[in-house]
Amino acid sequence: MGLQEDPAVERSNEHADVAILGGGPGGYVAALTAARRGARVVLIEKERLGGTCLNIGCIPTKALATSVELLVQARGARALGVDIPQATMNLPALMASKQTMVDQLVGGVEQILKARRVSVLRGVARLSGTDTLTVDDERGRRQVTAKHIILAPGSVTAEPPIEGLGLPGVMTSTDALGIEKVPARLVVVGGGVIGLELACIYEGLGSRVTVIEMVAVVLPDATDEVVAKRLQVILKRRGLTIHTSTTVSRIERKGDLLVVHAKSPAGDVVVEGERVLVATGRWPNTRAMGFEEAGLRTHRRALVVDERLATSLPNVWAIGDAVGGWMLAHKAMVEGRVAAENATGGQRKVDHRSVPSVIFTRPEVASVGLTEVQARAQVGEIKTTQFPFSANPRARILGEADGMVRLVCEAETGRVLGVHILGPRATDLIAEGALAVQVGATADDLAWTTHGHPTLPEAVLEAALGFRDATIHMHLR
Repeated sequence: MGLQEDPAVERSNEHADVAILGGGPGGYVAALTAARRGARVVLIEKERLGGTCLNIGCIPTKALATSVELLVQARGARALGVDIPQATMNLPALMASKQTMVDQLVGGVEQILKARRVSVLRGVARLSGTDTLTVDDERGRRQVTAKHIILAPGSVTAEPPIEGLGLPGVMTSTDALGIEKVPARLVVVGGGVIGLELACIYEGLGSRVTVIEMVAVVLPDATDEVVAKRLQVILKRRGLTIHTSTTVSRIERKGDLLVVHAKSPAGDVVVEGERVLVATGRWPNTRAMGFEEAGLRTHRRALVVDERLATSLPNVWAIGDAVGGWMLAHKAMVEGRVAAENATGGQRKVDHRSVPSVIFTRPEVASVGLTEVQARAQVGEIKTTQFPFSANPRARILGEADGMVRLVCEAETGRVLGVHILGPRATDLIAEGALAVQVGATADDLAWTTHGHPTLPEAVLEAALGFRDATIHMHLR
C-alpha cells in the first residue's frame, strides 16, 4: 500500500534536514552526528531520552550488577586478608542508587542534544510520507517534514506463547529492575543474555535461582559454545539450577507460589518459586507506526535495509533494534552514525565485523567475531587457542580466576577471526579483540604487542602465544 496523507492533520512549522523517530542510543547518536555535520535536526521521542538502554536495559542492569558484585566481593574479602564483619544489601538504597545513575545519564544526553541545537519533540510519531512524520502529543497533532528521516524505534519485550504470563508475580525484565523484596526462589524463563544477567543479580542478592532455557546451552548465539558451557558449569557450581533443552508450557499459581511447567528430553520439569522472570528476548518495535502502510519492506518484524542502512523508501533510513540482528546499544550507536552521515551526503557502509557481545554475568562474558563453529563453516581450516585466568597473576590477585580467553584464528595466516572471553572484566578486555578483528590482526600481532604486567590483558597475550604453541605461563602437554 502506498502513502496516504491524513487530511485531518494540520500543517506544522516544524521543518528539518533530518528528522529522527526514536531517542534511544541509535536515535540520539544519529541526531548528534547529523547536527555536528551541520544539519537542522528534529528528534522525536515518546518517553524518556535514552530508550531501553538507559532507562530499563543496559544502564540500570549494570548498575545493579556492579552493586551486587561489590556485595559478593565484600562477603569473600576474608580470603584476601580483609575482615568485613557484616556485608548486607540495603535494597531501597540499591534501587535509589540505580535510578540516580539512570537519571544522571539521561540528563547528560538531554544537555548534549541541547548544546548541539537538536530540537527534541515529545510525542508518538508515525511515518506519513517519505518526508513527513506525524506526531501526536498532549497538545494535539502536528507534522514534521524533513529531507531525510531516520527510523530508530527500538524494540519491545518478546511475549512467548506461555499460559499464565499475566499472573501476579510473573515479571518482565523491566519489572525485575524495580523490586521491593528479594524472592527466596526465582525461576528465570530464558537463559540468554537478559535472563542470565538478572539471574546472577538475584543470586547475588540471595535468591535460589532456577534457569530454564529451550536450547541445548545457555547464551545461544551470544558467544562461543565452549565458553557458554564453561559458564554453565561455573553457575551450577555456585548453586544455580539450569535446565537446558527445556520448553515452558504454562505457569500457574499454587497458594503463595508460582509453578512453572516445562518439558525436557528427560520428561516433565516442574519448578516452584515466589517470582517468575520471563526473559525470552526482544522483538523489533515496528508495529502501529505507519511502516507497513507506507510500503516499507520488513522481514520477521524487522525493517529491511541495505549496507548503507537505506530502507525501501527514498530518503528513509532505519537503524538499531528495528532492523534486527544483534540488539545491542553499541551496534545501534554505530548505525546511528552511519545513517546520519549518509543522510547528510555521505556514502558510508555499515561494518558489523567488530561488534562485540558484552554480557554482565558473574563472571563476565564477551565475544567478538566468529565462533569456532561459524569459522569452520566460513573459512575451513582454523586453529583455536585458549588460556585460563587461573594462570594469570592479576586474576589470582583479584580472587577471580575462573574463565578463559579463547581465540579462533585462520590456520594458515593466524588471522584473528574471533575472540571469546569468560572471566574478570571480560567486557573491557574484549576491546583488544574487537580491534584485532576489525583491522585483520594476526595472533602474532597480539603476541608481539607488549602487555603490561601484572594485568588481565596478559591472558590475551598468552592465548595469542598459544597459536605457535609458545604459551609461557602454562605447561602444554
